[in-house]
Amino acid sequence: MTSATLEQQNLKTGLLAFAGALAMLGLGYAAVPLYDLFCRVTGFGGTTQVATEAEAAEAERLAAAAAGKTISIRFDGSIARDVPWTFKPEKPTQTVKIGQRDLAFYTARNDSNVPITGAATFNVEPEQTGIYFHKIQCFCFTEQTLQPGEEVRMPVLFYVDPAILQDENAKDVEQITLSYTFHKAYDPTEDSTEKPAS
Repeated sequence: MTSATLEQQNLKTGLLAFAGALAMLGLGYAAVPLYDLFCRVTGFGGTTQVATEAEAAEAERLAAAAAGKTISIRFDGSIARDVPWTFKPEKPTQTVKIGQRDLAFYTARNDSNVPITGAATFNVEPEQTGIYFHKIQCFCFTEQTLQPGEEVRMPVLFYVDPAILQDENAKDVEQITLSYTFHKAYDPTEDSTEKPAS
């Protein structure tokens, strides 16, 4: 093998390795949005669905097929360690009719002496019910800013899709748990020396 041929092979190998590294980097950046899309479409990992008013109205029409069947919804609220808030559901459980819209409230209070902006992440258990739990309106759709000592009620308008009754893996579920966790929203100007309000 000549020196020129060896150099060409080395160049080709180097270019292929560089292209592979670029492809992996691109996949790394695309992984989070692609995984989020996958979870929202399939309900994987207990990801709930977002519904429009029209979809909710259609579900209520189909609720007649559910013959007034009900399901218990358990509400859970927690905060990340860096969020100096008190956050909890007003009622820990509600019994709702499948296919009908229902409203639940959480309360949040900023226990610090500075404004705090939080973003809520959510999950549904058991996982197989996530695709049937539809939120029409939710405080989790946007960031929430609470002033020092401020307390607010945060609504969640939701329904459980009657299609859950046709799913062999979900039709016998007696209780769905909706969990929220508030995390501090990133703010580069925020002072990290908050102290609890006295």
